[in-house]
Amino acid sequence: MATVAGLTGLSRIAGFVRDILTAGILGAGPVADAFFVALKLPNFFRRVTAEGAFSVSFVPLYSAALETEGREEADRFASRAFSVMLVCLSLFTIAAIAAMPFVIHVIAPGFAGDETRFSLAVTLSRITFPYLLMMSLAALLGGVLNAHERFAPFAAAPIFFNLCLIAALLLSDYARTAGHALAWGVFAAGIVQFSLLFFSIRRTGIRLRLLRPRFDPKIKRLLALMGPGVIGAGVMHINLFADLIIASFLETGSISYLYYADRLNQLPLGTIGIAVGTALLPMLSKVMAAQDTARARDLFNRALEMCLLLGLPAATGLLLTALPIIVTLFEHGSFTKQDSLMTMTVLTAYAAGLPAYVAVKVFSTAYWARQDTATPVKIAVVATLANIVGSLYLAFVLDLGGVGIAASTAAVGWVQIALLGFFLREREETRLDRRLTVNAFKIVLACVFMAAYLMVAKTFFVSAYIPERSVFSFQVGGLVLLVGGGALIYGMALVLMGVVRREDIMRLLRRVRGR
Repeated sequence: MATVAGLTGLSRIAGFVRDILTAGILGAGPVADAFFVALKLPNFFRRVTAEGAFSVSFVPLYSAALETEGREEADRFASRAFSVMLVCLSLFTIAAIAAMPFVIHVIAPGFAGDETRFSLAVTLSRITFPYLLMMSLAALLGGVLNAHERFAPFAAAPIFFNLCLIAALLLSDYARTAGHALAWGVFAAGIVQFSLLFFSIRRTGIRLRLLRPRFDPKIKRLLALMGPGVIGAGVMHINLFADLIIASFLETGSISYLYYADRLNQLPLGTIGIAVGTALLPMLSKVMAAQDTARARDLFNRALEMCLLLGLPAATGLLLTALPIIVTLFEHGSFTKQDSLMTMTVLTAYAAGLPAYVAVKVFSTAYWARQDTATPVKIAVVATLANIVGSLYLAFVLDLGGVGIAASTAAVGWVQIALLGFFLREREETRLDRRLTVNAFKIVLACVFMAAYLMVAKTFFVSAYIPERSVFSFQVGGLVLLVGGGALIYGMALVLMGVVRREDIMRLLRRVRGR
């Protein structure tokens, strides 16, 4: 978890540099709306099918094969899966590029009356869509490496995605628009990330070969698990995609507000959630295959404890410091004060559901490790339908616009975690232990102390973020004091209450040095 979280954190930092440049160069106008649709399209399929349904189906099967059949048989299964994925996704990519005008009509129907946004979205999506193929293959290679407990290469891959887009922005003067430059940056990023994972596999000595695609029993089992997993693993991304469709009917800029707010919300969600899910899935799959219930229960509880330890203060911080963060990071160039205020309200709504979506990673992994993708999909259907209905009601009936969409997405996260927990209540390996329940109360109390500090401290820095023209260095300094001070108060409270112990930190440092 520390390895994945650390590299994911570096990726998010690079992502913020990218977003700052994007906000300044691209702003929140029609070109930005078109590009964000073009970016979300391949990313949606990648997260739901490749890194979602495929990973949560493939990794348990591959890990179980390693545990019970040996490395040679496991690598043969991975090679066969690679070949099948290469053929199927190549055909799908070609078909999607050819049918892109129809696809844009489906995913952004509000663009139909706006020729500028519609034509740009079609053009840019045709450039970005091959990213799906490259990253899907990279996800398979990453799953193999993770099963061998080599987490760094796949966790580092998103850093190169952000670096490619930063380079594209810096060279945007040579492109037709900044949106075109970013689209080609996405295309290049897919090639770079796949190459990184491919050479990592070679250096590790794992033998993957390009075999003739054949639907043997293991591949059929993989596809059977992927069927429900397409929705079960990607419910949050499906919700976000539903948000995109609904937002296309709102005023120009609404898609951009949702994008920028989601990027901030994804920092803790991605860093914590991805780290927990990536590390927990192969480990939990192996101990469940070995029928070690005690070890499985300990892994589940400690992962959930870590999610609360990091996710709850992150949500508290975003709720209370949304405006300072957005103004400091994004309010430059084409990004206006009005854009900051609109993005702030959306981020506040998203943050309310952050702890739930982080915890969903742990609860979902408990199902996937048992090769149960059917139960999460049933829950996902309920959650997705609830999100669509809630978004439509809040955005149009109550006239809350993008804020209503974000609020509905947040509420659905709590519905999903409640249902996932309910259907796991009889499982011994997912029963909550006393250490978790005691520490959860202490974590909430520490967040209360942190919130009190933030509410008092931010009153001293209001003047740095509200005026149209304020000093950037004052904004940065105020944000450092808010975030740093809040983190210090929270950390001190955890240490004083015994949630975090010195020996735990030293043990972690020794393990990191050992790697």
